[in-house]
Amino acid sequence: MEAVILILGLLVVAFMALGVYATVKVVGAAKRGVDRTITQARRTVEDTTLRAKSYGQLGVGGELAQLRLSLRTSMRATQEALQAGAVEDASLSESLGLFERLGVHGRELDEDLKRLEREPDKATVASLLPDLKKRTERITRAAESLRWAARDRARQFADDDLAALNVQIDVEAGALRHWTTEEPAAESRTAAPEPPDSPARGQERSGTGPAGGEGAPQAPQALTAPDPRLRAGYPWQKAARPETTN
Repeated sequence: MEAVILILGLLVVAFMALGVYATVKVVGAAKRGVDRTITQARRTVEDTTLRAKSYGQLGVGGELAQLRLSLRTSMRATQEALQAGAVEDASLSESLGLFERLGVHGRELDEDLKRLEREPDKATVASLLPDLKKRTERITRAAESLRWAARDRARQFADDDLAALNVQIDVEAGALRHWTTEEPAAESRTAAPEPPDSPARGQERSGTGPAGGEGAPQAPQALTAPDPRLRAGYPWQKAARPETTN
């Protein structure tokens, strides 16, 4: 009896621990989801504000906003391209490492530009603009180089796969049209000769054979039509109309 009570107690403790663990996981996932939503909303607000400043504000403030917007847009596009490509191409992991190092310089530049937007001494900020533009161009050019290299690599893989697929389709198409290349004459040449005294040869000479000495032609083999119910559906495929009975 004591053993049963002990086992029941252990089961209760195990279920309680499992419930606490599941609750912690659910709360953590919900918190991460909320954090991502807040981060995305903050990023959208900042991008909208920078876009409005770059087009509506003149002078140093507008140029700083334009530099920040260009930097953020290029870095985000490169990050998305590399992360999406790394799912199917493990070789891009090294490119992601290089991008992370580039991102450190990008964040430092973005912080400098943000701090200069609040600087009241506009003359000093204007004197720093040439150097800030060069830094921005170097970072965005490096990001664009990684991004387009990843896209060219993915496109080359797609072209190679399409070329191999075309070869396989050509071979399959030739196999499906095999009846157009068969010649009855070739089959008759490969047939074994009959003995000179066989009845069939006598019938062939006298014209009393089943085909009058010419031989019976082979009937064409019927092609089995594919079952439309077994076809896979595609976005461009029209749905088959149901058959109606009179």
